[in-house]
Amino acid sequence: MYIYLPIAMRKIAFVFLFLCATVPLLAQESTQIEGTVLNDATDLPLENVNIVNLNSVVGTTSSESGKFEIRAAVNDTLYFSYLGFKSIRVRVTNDWLKFGEIKVKMTEMGIALEEVVVRPVELTGYIEVDARIIPVYENYRYRISGLSSGYEGGSQQPGAVSKVLSAIFNPADFLYNVFGKRPQQMRKLRKMKEDDEIRNLLQSKYDRETLMAVLQLEKVDIDEILNNCNYSKDFVRTANDLQILDAISECYEEYKVLNRGKNN
Repeated sequence: MYIYLPIAMRKIAFVFLFLCATVPLLAQESTQIEGTVLNDATDLPLENVNIVNLNSVVGTTSSESGKFEIRAAVNDTLYFSYLGFKSIRVRVTNDWLKFGEIKVKMTEMGIALEEVVVRPVELTGYIEVDARIIPVYENYRYRISGLSSGYEGGSQQPGAVSKVLSAIFNPADFLYNVFGKRPQQMRKLRKMKEDDEIRNLLQSKYDRETLMAVLQLEKVDIDEILNNCNYSKDFVRTANDLQILDAISECYEEYKVLNRGKNN
């Protein structure tokens, strides 16, 4: 049945439908939000807490008074991490945007440090005996004249490219399942590298927690990626999170180049 409406009413109906369609879109636009991070036990502010928006991959840190500002949209997830405190995820809600600043409380946790015993290598002076005593590290590190420390070989190691190339042709391969089936997570690698706050954060961390949260991977998955990309166990064990990010990113870029070559 056709219902005739006057021109004025038709214009009003059109405007109403337009507003109904645009309001949800506007609600999802990112905006600058504020908050304060506190110690749950003492209600004292926490300074230099690392905050990362897991959706847009931008980061910031809390000030001396515990305050922070970060761009976020409704339903974005913010990841809070601080040394000695339990990391938490906080979902951005309409109430947060409506009422402004909120308080985020973090719980302190006890950290038991493992005892480390350093045993020096005692040489006997006999080459045949000492050759068996001195530990051999197959970490593929290279040294450049003029630099104080070496660098990890990574994709420059023998067989590294062939490993990545074999993953492209093998759907059962670990790298294929991580890189090929997680394009959205992998695209966040570049965003993390481009955000100075996140880079500064990762440079001082060794727990892989932020990488795990952003990339939606377990620590064992990160170790396995580096192993498949020919990074040594020594590098995986000692590198900070920024070095790990650069290593995974380098391997993924190599994967994309080889994958494009296969498709062409």
